[in-house]
Amino acid sequence: MSSDSQCWSDRPHHPDDDRCPLRLILAVPVVLLTVVSAFFLWLAINTRPDGDWDQAAYGGIERGSALAVVSAGAVGPLWLVPSVRRVMRWPWAVPAVVLGVAAVARWVSSGA
Repeated sequence: MSSDSQCWSDRPHHPDDDRCPLRLILAVPVVLLTVVSAFFLWLAINTRPDGDWDQAAYGGIERGSALAVVSAGAVGPLWLVPSVRRVMRWPWAVPAVVLGVAAVARWVSSGA
């Protein structure tokens, strides 16, 4: 049985196991940073230059991609703290990593 299902079951658990509330508390910044990264990546993907001369659109793509990389990258140091990593396993960091890689790809492919 997974540890998440043990959090919400009626079965007795070890009194020193307080990972469930801690996981919920630590999930807030991880989820918020991931959502912020997704928003900036969405902006970077949906910004379309009108032509080669549209430097404002290219700048918007670069800024959106950079902010997506920064917000996704902030999940990494947070997750690398040993006490956080012990409570929150690697699947919590995967969406931020994927968004960061996609943002770098959009940044590189922007052609600015």
